[in-house]
Amino acid sequence: MTACDDGDKGQDSKADSACAELSVRFGPGNAAPAAGDTGNVPVTITNGGDAECVLEGLPGVELDSGDAMTAVAADEAAESAGAKKKTTLVKEASTSFTLTYVRGEGGGTKSLGVRRVKIHLPGVDGTRDFKWSYGDVALKSDGQTPDATVSGFQQSGD
Repeated sequence: MTACDDGDKGQDSKADSACAELSVRFGPGNAAPAAGDTGNVPVTITNGGDAECVLEGLPGVELDSGDAMTAVAADEAAESAGAKKKTTLVKEASTSFTLTYVRGEGGGTKSLGVRRVKIHLPGVDGTRDFKWSYGDVALKSDGQTPDATVSGFQQSGD
C-alpha cells in the first residue's frame, strides 16, 4: 500500500465486512504558507477488498488539539448534495475528498493548535487518525469554529 501517511491504524475498529479493506491516505496537501492563507489536504480512500463497498453520506473530519475535538463542517456543495449521496467502490476503486483550511497564527486565541485529524467514513465503524503537519487552523469570528470545510466524495480514476 502506498500512502503518504496511512495513519495509526491501531485506532481503527472493525469496519463493516464489505468495507473492511479500505485504505485511507491523508495528504500530501498544498499547505497554507502563512496565517490567513488557504490550504487543501486531499484524502483518498481505496477499496482493497474483493467486495463492493458503498459509502452513503458525507465524510466526517474532526481536528484534535490535544485538549478538545472540533468537528469540521461540510462545504456548501457537499451539504446541498446531502447525506443521501451514495459512493460505490468496486475492487481497487478510489474516491477522495478535500479538507480545506485557513492557516491560523501560531499560539494565538484566534487559532486552533491541531495535533491530529480523525477521519470518519459514513457507514464504516471507527475512525482513521493522522498526524496534522500543516500548522494551526484559524478560528472563525465566534472563536470556536475552525475556518475549515470538508468536500463530498469525488470519484477518482477511470
